[in-house]
Amino acid sequence: MTQRFNILLIVALLCAMALSLMAGKVWLPLAAWQGNDPRWLIIAELRAPRTVLAGLVGGALGISGAAMQGYLRNPLADPGLFGVSAGAALGAVLSLFFGYAAAAWLLPAFALTGAAVSMALLALLVGRSGSLIVFTLGGVILSSIAGSMTALAISLAPTPFATSQIVTWLMGALTDRSWDDVRMALPLIAVGAGVLALTGRSLDALTLGETAARSMGVDPLRLQVLIVIGVGICVGASVAAAGIIGFVGLMVPHLVRPFAGNRPSAVLLPSALGGALLLVVADSLVRALPTVSELRLGIAMSMLGGPFFLALLLRMRRQLP
Repeated sequence: MTQRFNILLIVALLCAMALSLMAGKVWLPLAAWQGNDPRWLIIAELRAPRTVLAGLVGGALGISGAAMQGYLRNPLADPGLFGVSAGAALGAVLSLFFGYAAAAWLLPAFALTGAAVSMALLALLVGRSGSLIVFTLGGVILSSIAGSMTALAISLAPTPFATSQIVTWLMGALTDRSWDDVRMALPLIAVGAGVLALTGRSLDALTLGETAARSMGVDPLRLQVLIVIGVGICVGASVAAAGIIGFVGLMVPHLVRPFAGNRPSAVLLPSALGGALLLVVADSLVRALPTVSELRLGIAMSMLGGPFFLALLLRMRRQLP
């Protein structure tokens, strides 16, 4: 069942990516997919890297959300809870604040540095305890501090142009992304997803409780380190490439779980594929909408994720005794 569902997701993702190459303010038919057609440049240099990047970012956020929900055993957990995305956002904002974003690689470099610093601080806060509670509280504290420093940077921005740049970037988008952004994000996300894939069996054991998991040979500290590194790299690379795009990691595991089963290891791959599919479709829609300026992808996902989160919360409340 899970294998067939994964194949179905792969087919749907390939179809969505093909549709994404055609979608936009100007639709490009299949006749434009030829090297001698001048419209081919639009596909090859603008839409193709953007489509691939949407798939990468969506996949990274999807598998990160599934791993976090499995590790914390909390269906409301989201990659943003670690403080990694807030740290990456702060790093990018500082590059814009100080005017270091003129070179294309500097903003992603600052964002990745911010994510790495957040991961290091989280590891220092948690120490060798391996406690889920300390881990969660540490992430929430880091996220709050990074958020407040981001707000401070916005309020003290040296020019209105810098303020506009920061606010626009924080909204999250894939506009004007190139193959350079793909080359930056692809290896990092591949490494992060590979690390998270190693946690599957330990996450399955953890569903029986920490004591039972320890008796089955699970090392809580090693699992925690793998989760921090995997989620940190995936989310940091995603924020560096596209800004803040929320709710993907929260929504997708819930959407695929009825078809993939409740074992955390069985949800990881479908969540990655589902996240990629969701973001490719969402990015195609924001490009095709008949608006004067393009709707930011981060805003669109928030408009979709907010009601989903509320419905999920209400359903969980009804199930309480």
